[in-house]
Amino acid sequence: MVGRLTRRSMFTAGVALPFVGGAQTALADPVVTYGRVFDVTRFGARGDGTTIDSDAINRAIDTAAQNGGTVYFPAGTYASYSIRLKSNIALYLAANATILAATPANGKGFDLAEPGAGNPYQDYGHSHWHNSLIWGEGLQNITIHGPGKIDGKGLVSGGSRESEPLQGNKAISLKLCRNVYIQGVTIVNGGHFGILPTGVDNFRIEGVVIDTNRDGINIDCCKNVRIANTTVNSPNDDAIVLKSSYALNQVRDTENVTIDNCFVSGYDLGTLIDGTFKTGPYSRTGRVKFGTEANGGFRNIAISNVIFEYCRGLALESVDGGLLEDVTISNLTMRHVQMPLFLRLGARMRGPAGIPVGQLRRVNISNVMAYNADPKYPSCISGIPGHTIEDIRISNVRHHMAGGLTPNDAPINPPELENAYPEPSMFGTLPAYGLFIRHAKGITLDNVQVKYEQQDTRPAFVVRDVTDLDVHHCRADKAAGTPTFWLDAVNDFAVTTSRPVADTYLDHVDHKEL
Repeated sequence: MVGRLTRRSMFTAGVALPFVGGAQTALADPVVTYGRVFDVTRFGARGDGTTIDSDAINRAIDTAAQNGGTVYFPAGTYASYSIRLKSNIALYLAANATILAATPANGKGFDLAEPGAGNPYQDYGHSHWHNSLIWGEGLQNITIHGPGKIDGKGLVSGGSRESEPLQGNKAISLKLCRNVYIQGVTIVNGGHFGILPTGVDNFRIEGVVIDTNRDGINIDCCKNVRIANTTVNSPNDDAIVLKSSYALNQVRDTENVTIDNCFVSGYDLGTLIDGTFKTGPYSRTGRVKFGTEANGGFRNIAISNVIFEYCRGLALESVDGGLLEDVTISNLTMRHVQMPLFLRLGARMRGPAGIPVGQLRRVNISNVMAYNADPKYPSCISGIPGHTIEDIRISNVRHHMAGGLTPNDAPINPPELENAYPEPSMFGTLPAYGLFIRHAKGITLDNVQVKYEQQDTRPAFVVRDVTDLDVHHCRADKAAGTPTFWLDAVNDFAVTTSRPVADTYLDHVDHKEL
């Protein structure tokens, strides 16, 4: 068959075989372990960075898909438009191999966005998949792996050009697929989305490095997802995001997700890859987030061992009617972040009419170290009137703020903004230096320490419209004449074995300062 490399010809040509489970399979039969291997240069790809190689790459994919196999990219730069995946194949990018998104020219470019797709309930980029560098729909058993690179230089990342014909806006886009594995590759300049799976089940990402100008990884309406050992730098948008949009024209939860051993950051674009790690102000994005699109829900999620640096903190948001529940988060370290913990239940309701306001409940957050966080935006748990955040346990947290502010820097009762887009800065500077809690029920703080670098004369905790708040073994820095707790409309409050406040039990208070 044209383009097929046998085991003997691969060794003769000095071609490295793919990796399986972290071990090179030089002694294994590629027919057994990976099926047949198809070198894209045998199908006409030049790999010179100028010739458009996507037609040759797609011929290799079509051939490999006939009986299953691996499409092999040897060292080189493969300028391409849309690469169309098929079921039962793998793309293997060898060392120093780059798939480069070419700039549309001479009436040629990326595949057109599918007609009739989309609705007004999410951004254009969420509603189309074909206008991407690498895409697949309705497929199964796909692998993209290897030490090579995907460079989205020719992709657009937003604005009106995103919907223009021949423009591409995503590095990897998948719709309604299953059994997908992305491992080891590096993605730079990923367009609007570096990786966008929508309705993809049994999806794994491992050992991927992303340095991009917009979203890194958006997991939308997916089930059974594993993200591990992955680094995402995204100064201008979110790093790893779980969404549950209406892009499939139905409500579909994102559930059974683990995120482990990852690093997210907001360094200047490209400086993660080049190793200079240039930084800017607190306003960088680059975080782990649930939402904003949340017409469905987020259920059964576990996050552990994640490092945040020069970015926003962890955000759990349900503002479009979704149910966010049964979430466990542990072992986070954060430096130079904005709002270490942000839990928001709102009523933006960007979705079909009739969906009720969502719920945010049953969340455990433990073992968090946040250092030198933006003093304007401490951690925040905020529901809305009539819709409380419930059953939240926060334990073993060291919450260190830069400090230096006073009560005059913030209103004691920030605006509700029930329908607004949720962001850490949405309420302005918050009246607490440690934790602001509003419209909540069943909150436990256990072994939480809040500190500041420079003296801050705001209260450590501001609590409003909260029932059943249990504070145990907590500590807070305190300026002379400043209360540690500012309580308004609080029921069933207890603080025990904490400093600097004595044990206190309150059935109800309209207002009290402790």
